[in-house]
Amino acid sequence: MLVLFSCNKGKPEEVVSLKKDYLIESWQLADLLNQPNTKILDFRADTLYNQGHIRNAIHITRKAIEDVNYPYGGMMARKEQIEQLFGQLGISSDDTIVIYDDNGVCEAARLWWILQNYNFDNVKLLNGGFTAWLEHKGELTTEKPEWQPTQFKLKGTPSMKYHISKEELVEALKDKPAVIDARSLDEYSGRQLKKGASRAGRIPNSIHVDWANNINFNGDKRFKSKEEIGKNYAFLNLQKQDPIILYCHSGVRSAHTTFVLTQLLGFENVKNYDGSWVEWSYHNDLPIEIETF
Repeated sequence: MLVLFSCNKGKPEEVVSLKKDYLIESWQLADLLNQPNTKILDFRADTLYNQGHIRNAIHITRKAIEDVNYPYGGMMARKEQIEQLFGQLGISSDDTIVIYDDNGVCEAARLWWILQNYNFDNVKLLNGGFTAWLEHKGELTTEKPEWQPTQFKLKGTPSMKYHISKEELVEALKDKPAVIDARSLDEYSGRQLKKGASRAGRIPNSIHVDWANNINFNGDKRFKSKEEIGKNYAFLNLQKQDPIILYCHSGVRSAHTTFVLTQLLGFENVKNYDGSWVEWSYHNDLPIEIETF
């Protein structure tokens, strides 16, 4: 069954200035739905996908891009795992991938971050995700696309340009870089212990900047203007070349902040801690800070 809404061709005001063209607006995506070299990935819950999704969108979950070979969850999928997954989804190496979710492109940004580390640039995030698509009165369907498996290959040795491991982070902390915690204030303070973490608290000397402050969280979920986003980090007095390390609960919200800092604000030395708080809290020999109440 095809559920079709009238499509508003009005083009919304551009709110961000991109270092690279990794964002796509709803009105732009509407013109690409039938392009054979465009693959659309839906990162929402399967129940929501089944109720209605963007035409030709393929459903995908966070678990599909995780490496399960750890005693804790959320770690970045290996290169070979991504190649196998994309091949099974019928994605070719020269395709452009458009990713959307219903959480302010937070889930989508995690896959963008993984692909950046593996040298794949043909990816775009739908600004505002499914929420913005509905605001645009975009076309929806319950029909699932069909595809043929491919031999998807990522090029070259992974650059890992936005990635930092636990071991690398421990070493980097000796030089006292800016460490930004992208979680909620309750998580940062230690008042909330989310599922998957072993201890409450934060990495010592980390600074709190909630990822959600960078989007219209209670509106269309699109990114705020570059000027508004910049104000969220102005108090840090950082230069564009300064080292910045990000983390959150499992590296998803901090992947979103990686996109914000590198692509919207132009910071050049940004690393996202893959394991984030789930991994850090698992190791009892690693120090933590927690608020006292």
